[in-house]
Amino acid sequence: MFGDALGQDAAVLRWRVDITKAHPARVYDLFLGGTDNYPVDRAAATAALAANPRGYLDIRHNRDFLRRAVTKLTAQDGIRQFLDIGTGLPTQENVHQIAQRINPDSRVVYVDNDPVVLAQVYTLLTNGPEGRTDYIDADLKQPARILEQAARTLDLDQPVALVLAAVLHFVEDEEAYRAVRELVDALPSGSRLVLSHLTEDVNPEAIRAVRRTYTERGFTFVLRSKRDVERFFTETGLELEEPGVVPVHRWRPDGAAPSPEQADPAHLATLDAIDMIPFHDINDVAEADINIYAATGRKA
Repeated sequence: MFGDALGQDAAVLRWRVDITKAHPARVYDLFLGGTDNYPVDRAAATAALAANPRGYLDIRHNRDFLRRAVTKLTAQDGIRQFLDIGTGLPTQENVHQIAQRINPDSRVVYVDNDPVVLAQVYTLLTNGPEGRTDYIDADLKQPARILEQAARTLDLDQPVALVLAAVLHFVEDEEAYRAVRELVDALPSGSRLVLSHLTEDVNPEAIRAVRRTYTERGFTFVLRSKRDVERFFTETGLELEEPGVVPVHRWRPDGAAPSPEQADPAHLATLDAIDMIPFHDINDVAEADINIYAATGRKA
């Protein structure tokens, strides 16, 4: 079952892409070793990395948090439905791959509004035989549209894990809290919120420099404190699960973070800072390296 946008040919979708402006999903994907990007995205990623040379650890630890959270929700909590908003470009260990490996009947709906993401997910979904996976072409600021279309795949009378991983810092306060509130209000008891968010609590100088590189390119970029992140749970009546709002690498670590890629030293010497990222070990991390909080909460 596929969203209405998936009836479009993937090649046609690329005509919607604005290659003159960087897009957060494509920049994020660059830090994960992705290749679906444009020079403007690479320039944004390069500037961000120059501002904070260890900044790739935020992104890669955020991705590993998603792995741990989906695994825990599926294997331990019995969650069978996921609504992943701001999913970004497909990479290894997407939500549906993790959940359906544990329970093949898991249902996953992805939401994003970038045509490059849409084209990639179109290929992913048409080639994926397991479970039920859908994609919605929509913006986080459109909760009513998201919920209406998600209901074609998800049973909104049964618990749903709402995934908002590293997306809310691209939304201003009033819209961000409103959208989360409307989404959570529509979900039944037993549902979960999986959330990660950039902050300036830990290493303000570095992350503010990164923010400047993004805002100069027209991005909304809101750094929220621990208390601000907790508001997404307290204002929606969610019970924060242990260990609460913590630096992303401290959320239930399991020692199973992916190993770095291997390459010949001579080849590594030819790579720039962006292309070197997949070859760094994310377990080589200090507290001051991480500028992103993570948490999950349960709806009573």
